[in-house]
Amino acid sequence: MSRRSSGILAVAVTSVLWGTTGTAATFAPSASPLAIGSAALGIGGLLQFAVAWHAVTGGRTRLAQHRGIILAAGLAVAVYPLAFYASMHLAGVAIGSVVSLASAPLFSGALEAVIDRHRPDGRWTAAVVLAVGGGAALILSHEVGSGSNVVLGVALGLVAGATYALYSWAARRLMDAGIERAAAMGAIFGLGGLLLMPVLFVTGAPLVASPQAFAVSAYMALVPMFLGYLLFGFGLARIPASTATTVTLLEPAVAALLAVLVVGERLSLVGWVGMAAIAASLLVLSLPARAGGAGDRSAPMP
Repeated sequence: MSRRSSGILAVAVTSVLWGTTGTAATFAPSASPLAIGSAALGIGGLLQFAVAWHAVTGGRTRLAQHRGIILAAGLAVAVYPLAFYASMHLAGVAIGSVVSLASAPLFSGALEAVIDRHRPDGRWTAAVVLAVGGGAALILSHEVGSGSNVVLGVALGLVAGATYALYSWAARRLMDAGIERAAAMGAIFGLGGLLLMPVLFVTGAPLVASPQAFAVSAYMALVPMFLGYLLFGFGLARIPASTATTVTLLEPAVAALLAVLVVGERLSLVGWVGMAAIAASLLVLSLPARAGGAGDRSAPMP
């Protein structure tokens, strides 16, 4: 398997794991989205820091040279789960996850274009068009409840998409600067997890109020967040952030499918077409680069 293919596969598996979080959260209805988000990524982030402890301490000199990027990424990690789970709570699992994840590649591509001066290539553009179109179809396939709640949920989804793109770009930027993958991810997610601890302390009581709620929080922290972000870091070391965030558009399709099979939501023909479009976007991304093309990096801008 090529380096690019293994990176895409790792991020695709991550996306499937992440796609289970919205459904899992429904099994802890007494917990607020802030509690779920802070537990999932807060505990998961600290665990990732613990596993990467030796890499972080060994690379602390080089990490200190990029403290501004790490601080911005850590703040983004802290904001992301709060906005993401609040978006799903207000607008629904499908709409919240689709808006958050479908907007991330656009923010990621903008970061690479403005800061790194890399123009997105045609393959990435085609994949984003397919994925965003599929996401829009998923939104249209669901009944919309309270208008004000949906609007706020969509706005928070855009915040989630922007912060997700920021920490993905920052992690890749650190790796491109020669910092080991474990050190980069450990530093960013350790800081983000630490920042989420006060939120968990204030809101987390319902997560330990029953064995079921505790099991949900443990699953979220250990599987989608801890294991998922280990795989995500592996993938980021092999593909650009814009490609990685586009691959994760698989997540809302998984979330919508689980909402139908487990939660009991209904998905119309338009919704199934949307999921097919998202799958097609992954196929486009996985196609080998043309000879003499940009390869794994988008073309530098003049």
